[in-house]
Amino acid sequence: MGLFDKNRTDGKTSDGTNNERKGIIDRIKYDGDPNELVWKFPYDNLSIGAQLIVNESQEAIFYKGGQALDTFGPGTHTLSASNIPLLQKLVNLPFGGNTPFTAEVWYVNKTVKRDLKWGTKDPIRIQDPNYKIIIPVRAYGEVGIRISDARNFMTQIVGTMHTADISTISKNFSSLIVTKTKDTIAAFIVKKKTSVLEIPAMIDELSELCKERFISEFEKYGLQITNFYIESINYPDDDTSVLQLQGALAKKAQMDIIGYNYQQERTFDTLETAAGNEGNSGNMMGAGMGLGMGLGVGGAFGNAMSNMGNQINPQSQVVKCPACGAMIQANLKFCSDCGFKLVQNKVKCYKCNTENLEDARFCSNCGTNLKEIKCPKCGKEYNQPIKFCNECGEKI
Repeated sequence: MGLFDKNRTDGKTSDGTNNERKGIIDRIKYDGDPNELVWKFPYDNLSIGAQLIVNESQEAIFYKGGQALDTFGPGTHTLSASNIPLLQKLVNLPFGGNTPFTAEVWYVNKTVKRDLKWGTKDPIRIQDPNYKIIIPVRAYGEVGIRISDARNFMTQIVGTMHTADISTISKNFSSLIVTKTKDTIAAFIVKKKTSVLEIPAMIDELSELCKERFISEFEKYGLQITNFYIESINYPDDDTSVLQLQGALAKKAQMDIIGYNYQQERTFDTLETAAGNEGNSGNMMGAGMGLGMGLGVGGAFGNAMSNMGNQINPQSQVVKCPACGAMIQANLKFCSDCGFKLVQNKVKCYKCNTENLEDARFCSNCGTNLKEIKCPKCGKEYNQPIKFCNECGEKI
């Protein structure tokens, strides 16, 4: 950094003052760490005519008495009374000559910073909307920011500090990020009615939602969100509630594949237990009546179960389930072991007239697609050629 007044052998400057007492800075240049967001020029004894060098993606702000005044963008600027009007007005600099004045110069780096990490220190306890089980969830990720309004950022964040780096941003915004992320994840689960265990597959959508919520919050401080990533949403696999929910999901998947629900499963269990009590038709009758009441079908179902119990002879009316091979009562509609539908209606193939089960998609004899005829309007499927849809009347 040069001095306007070169040192003389007598230690005096050209105006007779002691140069050791105060040097006049004629070149202002950034000399801070590249990772710093703001950097204060270490001297404040400047002069009109000094060269101000501002690098790309930087902004220089002059301060006087704690007030932000003139701002300069990238380039080399020669300070004059005309290009620092606010400072000129405040200190009333005379025109002409290398007039000395005091002011602080702050450099603000406006490059994108992508290494701001965040994470939940404590798990987010979220109730699964489908199974009402509370699951502890953790999340972590990364956010990228850049300073969009240098003056606002200096006023709101830096204040009286002499520097600020990415750790300063992390310290000031980590709590905000974690809180907003927790709220967003919880609201997303409730709105979508999605199981907590399925959330990790929706990270991209959640990241965008969180970013949208953060934009206005960061703009208050002169910051712009360039990217927001949730890198992981996880939960402890050995947690009791997680194991309970995983078991419930596995059971639901099994029921969906086989084609029955929980009430039907309980019916199967009751009938199987009653069938195991050989010769005790009274127990079977009681079970049937209780089951009928539990399912809300009233006394009619209970009487039906009672009659069936009186007629059952476990030693003579037992058949083998074609799906799982279990030995079951002959007059059941569903297998009490696997839930397979034992009684199915038959439909004929419209090409070869072979009878097939009503749920069959292809003919077991000729391979014809039995569900290939579909109404273009309402989507109803038919297993034989028709001219008009029975549901909406559309011409097929």
